Amino acid sequence: MSALIHHFVVHQLAVNQQQELTLVPRASCFDVSPEIENLAGQINHAFNTKPGKGVGAFVAESAEIVSVSREESEAQDTQLVPHAVPFKTLLQDMQVQQLDFVEFSIQASELLKKSLIDTGTLETGFVVFSHYQFLATDYLMIAIINTKQHVEITGDLELTSSDHLDLAKMQLAVRIDLTQLATTSEQQRYISFIKGRMGRKVSDFFMHFIGCEELVDVKQQNKQLLTTVDAFLAAEQLAPQEKHQARESVSDYYKEKLELGEDVQIQELAAKLPSDHLSFEEFNQNAELPVEQQFQADRGVLKTLAKFSGQGGGVSLSFERKLLGDRVSYDAGSDTLMIRGIPPNLKDQLLKSQS
Repeated sequence: MSALIHHFVVHQLAVNQQQELTLVPRASCFDVSPEIENLAGQINHAFNTKPGKGVGAFVAESAEIVSVSREESEAQDTQLVPHAVPFKTLLQDMQVQQLDFVEFSIQASELLKKSLIDTGTLETGFVVFSHYQFLATDYLMIAIINTKQHVEITGDLELTSSDHLDLAKMQLAVRIDLTQLATTSEQQRYISFIKGRMGRKVSDFFMHFIGCEELVDVKQQNKQLLTTVDAFLAAEQLAPQEKHQARESVSDYYKEKLELGEDVQIQELAAKLPSDHLSFEEFNQNAELPVEQQFQADRGVLKTLAKFSGQGGGVSLSFERKLLGDRVSYDAGSDTLMIRGIPPNLKDQLLKSQS
């Protein structure tokens, strides 16, 4: 990431001897060195590549602030109402320099600790606050990152171990587009976050801490886009090879947006698709379920663009889209799929099963 790092600081959430969650704060920001720039870039890249992120905005300041335990929430079948004012107020104070960045990060971390306690969640690790500018846009990234142990061999062939930040397993992070918040906050798209793991929702405490509500179903928008693209290509009556090239263009566009961490924009995408009649942008506007003009890219789209896949009834199949009509053909009338040129390892298994 070629970015300008404004501030970078790390605090720690830990459990003390009394088994209480505590915050261990750092007293100052790190000096912006090449190592810090590299780490900030790695965190940003890890965030960009996480699938299934949510998008939203701060809740209305009139929202009621309620703190309930996880057990109470599940028993009442209700959602936690986020802290609407505190974090947003801290952020505003930091932006107008009423709070310096370190004090802002410490007070925000205390809010995070309170949300963890309120929701009955025990989460430890290093809380990273990264304020940076990338492609003329200001961002604030907040993430909880744990460590994993690495064993290394020294030049003297001795074994030594050390703890490294486990960025690959980063599951708790939120990124606020400060530029969008300042200029187009009415669009309510300036907060994006990783949605959680193993059935746990980050909203249990991270959205509670930030005071954010999810307003855009990113996965559904991406899924609907693929449906609209397929309908558009069918309406254009393109040859199979032209359809394949068009999907390749969509795939390349997605890869670019995912790498940069930018949103998919229908107007940009339309310029990459062929059009003899309506442009893709016009086609989308006239659709029964139009896709929003701008939304976050989902990495799962790349697989769908590249392959047909499905499973059920003990059968699992996957093949590249470009093979349909060539090595693979489908007869809808008889509901039969014919494959010419079976993969050698599958063919070997089939032959052995008949011997």
